[in-house]
Amino acid sequence: MRLIFAGTPEFASSALKALVAAGHQIVLVLTQPDRPAGRGLRLEASAVKKYAQKQMLTVEQPLTLKTEVACQMIAAANAEAMIVAAYGLILPKAILQIPKRGCINIHASLLPRWRGAAPIQRAILAGDAETGITIMQMDEGLDTGDMLMREALPVGAEETAGELHDRLAMLGARMIIETLNTQPAPVKQDNSLACYAAKITKEESFINWHQNAETVHRRIRAFNPFPGAATELGGERIKIWRAQIADAIGVPGSVCSAPAGQLVVACGSGAVSITELQRAGGKRMAIAQFLTGFSIAPGARFGV
Repeated sequence: MRLIFAGTPEFASSALKALVAAGHQIVLVLTQPDRPAGRGLRLEASAVKKYAQKQMLTVEQPLTLKTEVACQMIAAANAEAMIVAAYGLILPKAILQIPKRGCINIHASLLPRWRGAAPIQRAILAGDAETGITIMQMDEGLDTGDMLMREALPVGAEETAGELHDRLAMLGARMIIETLNTQPAPVKQDNSLACYAAKITKEESFINWHQNAETVHRRIRAFNPFPGAATELGGERIKIWRAQIADAIGVPGSVCSAPAGQLVVACGSGAVSITELQRAGGKRMAIAQFLTGFSIAPGARFGV
């Protein structure tokens, strides 16, 4: 099939690789402009752009699609459909109407639950037992279009957003191929069941130790790898990357007595045992390694 592909991060790159491997003709790839990254803030191409260039595909990086130039570019590609995955730009009505089969989106949730920008993190934060992929015919709304295919995945009890992302990316890549092959009938979403996955902000990543242990544990998982669940100890910023729920009680944020090589911190109810963390400017470390060079006595208080 003659296709346009629009996407930016690794999640989208997985789908693009699957489309190429399946023999579809990708006549145009759209991705976000290069962004500053790393400590040197050098411009870095998106995962989609890097892969597309290796495959000698035509890549365009418009700042917006709300122009006549963008419409002409997409019309000139003469594609049967546009496949969209985590692209990051709004597709106006004029663009949606150009491909013969419209624009088809790979969304990382079981729509209509978690429409919006951060469905993976929000599913973990909410304690959802499952999430999944929805292949959707795009319309002018925010993830409101008719569903073409929908498949669930269980959310692991210890799974981070990064780990769940990778599983969903593989599922989405398989499902978009199946959708194009089978052309399933569209099914309307039940708007009464909709909820929205707002973009993750760094401000909400700070741990509130007065919350119960399950909630704190979910926040640590949901914010790994971005932006990292944050707290402070003795005025120093620390990111907590992994933890497990523990059987202990104490003042919220306080370090509980624990065997050597463990760091158990009390929550509003229950506690978490931190297994991987990072000091500001340092490297991520397993807790046993961390505690060899940074002593934390029982009774010390984490907080912000």
